[in-house]
Amino acid sequence: MTANLTFTDLKKLASKGEIDTVLVCLVDMQGRLAGKRFHVSNFLESAHEETHCCNYLLATDLEMATPDGYKATSWEKGYGDYVMKPDLGTLRRVPWLEGTAMVLCDILDHHTHKPVPHSPRQILKAQIERAEAMGFTPMMATELEFFLFEKSFDEIRKEGFRSLTPFSGYNEDYNILQTTKEEHVMRPIRNLLYAAGVPVENTKGEAETGQEELNIRYADAMLCADHHTIAKQAVKEIANQHGHAASFLPKWHADKVGSAAHIHQSLFKGDTPAFYDADADLTMSGTLKSYVAGLLKYSPDMTYFLAPYINSYKRLMPGTFAPTKIAWSIDNRTACYRLVGDGTKGVRIECRTPGSDINPYLACAAQLAAGLCGIEEGLELSPPVTGDVYKMEDVPMLPHTLRAATDLLRASAMLRRVMGDDVIDHYTRTAEVEQETFDAAVTDWEVARGFERA
Repeated sequence: MTANLTFTDLKKLASKGEIDTVLVCLVDMQGRLAGKRFHVSNFLESAHEETHCCNYLLATDLEMATPDGYKATSWEKGYGDYVMKPDLGTLRRVPWLEGTAMVLCDILDHHTHKPVPHSPRQILKAQIERAEAMGFTPMMATELEFFLFEKSFDEIRKEGFRSLTPFSGYNEDYNILQTTKEEHVMRPIRNLLYAAGVPVENTKGEAETGQEELNIRYADAMLCADHHTIAKQAVKEIANQHGHAASFLPKWHADKVGSAAHIHQSLFKGDTPAFYDADADLTMSGTLKSYVAGLLKYSPDMTYFLAPYINSYKRLMPGTFAPTKIAWSIDNRTACYRLVGDGTKGVRIECRTPGSDINPYLACAAQLAAGLCGIEEGLELSPPVTGDVYKMEDVPMLPHTLRAATDLLRASAMLRRVMGDDVIDHYTRTAEVEQETFDAAVTDWEVARGFERA
C-alpha cells in the first residue's frame, strides 16, 4: 500500500471539482513537511514537473532561523533557490483536508539539476542504493509515540506552554477504557491515514498519561520514512482539528516517560528474508549477525541522527524503557538493540534509541549505513546480554549529551566515507547550532534555583 493517486486520477478528480489543491512538499532537516499549496490547474499544467524554494529550508533550525556556518548556503551566497521535483509516485489524497492532494519532492540543485546531497530523502536514497548494490532490499518500520493534550496548540502556546494537561489522567498502556476516551481523535487518525495510502496497523495506549502509539506496516526503507513523515503531519493536524495538541517532543516533563520512535529493520534478497536462517541459533543468519555487529560498533558515530536535540537526551534515562547503553539482547527492552521474532521468518532487529523527534530519513539512513558496514567488514557478533542492562557497568554507554554526540559525528570516519564529508559537515553544523542556542538560553530552572539563593 502506498500513494493512491495517479496523475491521470488527479486530472479526473480535478475535472469533477473533487480536488482543487495540491500540497507540494519537501522534507526539511527536522523531518517536517514544507512547501506550497498549488491550485490543481497549475499543478497539472506545469508544477508537476518542478517548482522552486529557497535553499535556506535545508539550513535552518526548529525556529526557522538562518544560522551561519553552512557551506551549502549563506547570506554571502545570497540564499538562492533549490528545485523541488515532485515524485509522482508519492501522489495521494489528503482525506483530512477538504479537496486536497499531496506529493513529496526530491530536492535538486537549481543549476545542475543534480540531487542535493544533504537533502534527507537523498541521504536515505544513497544508503538504499548501497544496499541494493550488495543485493539487498532494506525493509523497515517505525513506531510513532506521542502525547495527546487536552488543549490545542494555540491555547498552550498563548499560555506559555505551562498548562500542559495530558488527555488521559492515568497510565494507559494497552488500556482499552482509557483509549476509548480518545477515540474521537485516534479513530480518524487511523482511518484517514489508511485512506491516504498509509498502511496503519493499529494504535494503542502507551506507558504514560495521555501517551499514544501508532504502528504502521513495514515497507521498503523509503516508503517507511515517507509514511512516518506523513503520519506525523496527520496526527498533529487531525488532533488540532478536534481541539487538541499532539506533541512529539521526546521528554515534555521530567517525571513522565518519554516518547520513542523505535526502528524495526531487516534486509531481503528478492522475496527471501536475508536475516532468517532456519538452521541457525535463534534463526539469525550470518548476514543479520554482521549487520547487528555493525550497529553496535558504530552506535556512537550515528547517535546524533537518532537523538538530534538537547531534549532528546532527557529521554535516555535508566528505568524508562529507553536505552542508555550499547548492547543487543533477545526480546529485552533494557538494551538499545532488541532481537524480535526469533524462530520465525520475521526475525529482525529493533533499535530502541530513537526518540519521537527524529527525522526518519536520517535515522533510517544512519542505521543502514552502520549495518551495511558490519556486513562489508564481516564483523562477528558478540553474545547477547541478559538481565537489566541499565545496571551493567561493563557495557559501554551511549553518548549521553548532544555535545558528545556532535563530537562523535564530526569525527566519524565511517559516516564520512559512506555519506560524504559535505553531508556530515552540514549536519555537524546543525547540531552545533542547537547546542549554541541552548547554551545561550536562561531556563526557568536556573532562575528558580538561583534567583534568591545564589
